[in-house]
Amino acid sequence: MSLRIDTMTRPQLDMALDWAAAEGWNPGLNDGDCYYQADPDGFLLASLNGEAIGCISAVRYGSEFGFIGFYLVKPGFRGQGHGMALWQAAMARLDGCNIGLDGVLAQQDNYRKSGFKLAYSNIRFQGQGGAQAQADDEIVPLSSLPFAMTEAYDRTFFPADRSRFTRSWIAQPGCHALGLVHRGKLLGQGVIRPCRDGYKIGPLQSNSPEIAERLLTALKAKVSAEDAVFLDVAEVNPSAVVLAERHRMTVSFETARMYTGDAPELPLSRLYGVTSFEIG
Repeated sequence: MSLRIDTMTRPQLDMALDWAAAEGWNPGLNDGDCYYQADPDGFLLASLNGEAIGCISAVRYGSEFGFIGFYLVKPGFRGQGHGMALWQAAMARLDGCNIGLDGVLAQQDNYRKSGFKLAYSNIRFQGQGGAQAQADDEIVPLSSLPFAMTEAYDRTFFPADRSRFTRSWIAQPGCHALGLVHRGKLLGQGVIRPCRDGYKIGPLQSNSPEIAERLLTALKAKVSAEDAVFLDVAEVNPSAVVLAERHRMTVSFETARMYTGDAPELPLSRLYGVTSFEIG
């Protein structure tokens, strides 16, 4: 048997997204286009005798930070060492970086063997859309603001430049990207995007719990009460957990946010929604 690991083409990334959907990961409808903007060489495909059997993301943000995700091997090919080969290729691609990941809790010990340390847990909450729309003149589409304003605000919440990704993320088809502007200053922003099942909100970034509440309500008002809505929050931000619970959202599952180096110093007390478990 001959195993090859290659950089994915853009169409192959769509195939991998279909695999992720089959695993119940519920990717966004336009994630492929946006993820590819983050790092077009950051997605690896394993093929056995010419058949695609597994994938992993190893997205590099500059020279010092990377993120691993999207890690799966198709049923029928598991337990044969193919996943380890993918893992080693991803780690090699991000050599020299502080690497982050969101792993399932049960795999923490395996990740520790590769040098990862637990920083905190992320919690996925699930609820419904259809919030009562409120008149709020301070909430505007991000498209109406200079991109530099949106990018600068997002940059405080991420350990490296991801401006190409952010530009694509807030403009993807079917999404609503909103910001709260007070006296000319951006004080919070969030995105709700269509997924295979319902919608995901992320990121949700805010200077205060009150602003996060206003943005979450505005984002949920963009979809119907019949639509499922998902929000991933860092459990170390109790205000984010309270916000999700106040909106009658319930816990779906948790991940372990881990890093090979020190956890980046980020304002987690102002992070109310994680952008992506797959690429950070």
